Amino acid sequence: MTQPIRIGVQLQPQHADYAQIRAAVAEAEEAGVDVVFNWDHFFPLYGDPDGKHFECWTMLGAWAEATSRVEIGALVSCNSYRNPELLADMARTVDHISGGRLILGIGAGWFQRDYDEYGYDFATAGARLADLAQALPRIRDRWSKLNPAPTRDIPVLIGGGGERKTLRYTAEHATIWHSFGDLDTFTRKSGILDRHCADVGRDPAEIERSIGVSAPPQEVADGLIAAGASLFTIGVGGPDYDLGLVKEWVAWRDAGR
Repeated sequence: MTQPIRIGVQLQPQHADYAQIRAAVAEAEEAGVDVVFNWDHFFPLYGDPDGKHFECWTMLGAWAEATSRVEIGALVSCNSYRNPELLADMARTVDHISGGRLILGIGAGWFQRDYDEYGYDFATAGARLADLAQALPRIRDRWSKLNPAPTRDIPVLIGGGGERKTLRYTAEHATIWHSFGDLDTFTRKSGILDRHCADVGRDPAEIERSIGVSAPPQEVADGLIAAGASLFTIGVGGPDYDLGLVKEWVAWRDAGR
């Protein structure tokens, strides 16, 4: 199985009015991106820590109506913030609103301020990962019980690089793995994911490999493709949402690389 080359953009829902975010979504779709992501936090990660910020899943429901072609999702949802059955139902609902264009991105969570200010137990990294392991099969089980069912087998994207647990869960449950880091890190962890796939009896080629990029394709794409990456996502912040680099990647994709 050979995965197609795809381009994503993460529109960070911070330091902007919603009208600016919505305009950026429209521009990204018009530019030809394949996936538009936001993130699941309650406060900005960069710049003024108390700056403007909007909630993830409410926004995804709006994006489902405001777009017609791109896939949409969070990069990534924090498992800790919602009961797995509720998250499954939310994802199913946005799947229907969008006509089958939702990707369920999910991770164990890491940003302690979100937990502290919204009343969630930050606990330990191990406990959060254990919760994620429990949640993933519960989400799929809830999808099997919902009426109406999801419009498709909703793709599950797991973000993270923990070698013993996160990558194991990815091998067991994910359609897409999103990596954070440089080429060497991606290459090493992708190999570990392959070994976990062998352990659970899964073809590693079934899992699309995704990575965040911040340089032009001429500088980084060849090495990443050789290492197995096929979904390249550029993070863009508000309030201006400059999509210049995103459009370079789209043009590179359309030129046949």
